[in-house]
Amino acid sequence: MMPETIQTSLPPAAAADPGGAGPVPRAADGRLRRWVRLTLGLLALLLALLVLGVTLIDFGVSVVTRGAIVDRIEAVEPIPVALILGTARTHQGRPNQYYQARIQSAAALYHSGRVRGILVSGDNATIYYNEPVAMQRDLIAAGVPAEYITLDYAGFRTLDSMVRAKEVFGLDRLVVVTQRFHAERAIFLGRRFGIDARGLAAPDPTVVGFMRVRAREVLARVAAVLDLVTGRGPRFLGEPETVRLRQAGSSQRPA
Repeated sequence: MMPETIQTSLPPAAAADPGGAGPVPRAADGRLRRWVRLTLGLLALLLALLVLGVTLIDFGVSVVTRGAIVDRIEAVEPIPVALILGTARTHQGRPNQYYQARIQSAAALYHSGRVRGILVSGDNATIYYNEPVAMQRDLIAAGVPAEYITLDYAGFRTLDSMVRAKEVFGLDRLVVVTQRFHAERAIFLGRRFGIDARGLAAPDPTVVGFMRVRAREVLARVAAVLDLVTGRGPRFLGEPETVRLRQAGSSQRPA
């Protein structure tokens, strides 16, 4: 009589589960995969919509300000006041070429007789950092009389500078002096607050890091639109002030 053979191997289904808790249901595994695919698809869709929205804002700001900015001083329509938007005088211990280009362009615009006064608007958040005073000094060094330079110490952002030009300094028309990409945003904001703003594009420096600057500008445009949507205003307004102007038809230098 042959001895009875005892089966020692487990059934195939049970062998698939080393923990001994039973096989993993195929239906549950399929649902997990579908959930992962759906989640990844939604994330990809949201990312695509975000990129599309940012692109449309960036492109839209450029489109709606097209024709308002010129590159040559001779093409600037005579307007009483030029507004220089502030930036740091130096960058990493070196002269900031963006700053220098704005000062040179504004001084040349004044000497051309197409504007009769300059409003410099910038950050003066601490006693150690004062963009308006730095711009004033360099404009004077470029031959612009101090009498016709007005300082706005609360231009912390482009929106602040534009709103204050209207609400504090009483300007309905002005020509913005800054690089083209920045002028587009400034004019876009100014028009939303009732300013007939034009622009003189200061030269774009050929420097390493321009793409980084351009990327920051794209984000700044998105922030500007969000500010308009949410109704965010300038940090400070204050009492009305007057921009000092050279008399029409008088010499470019005071007597």
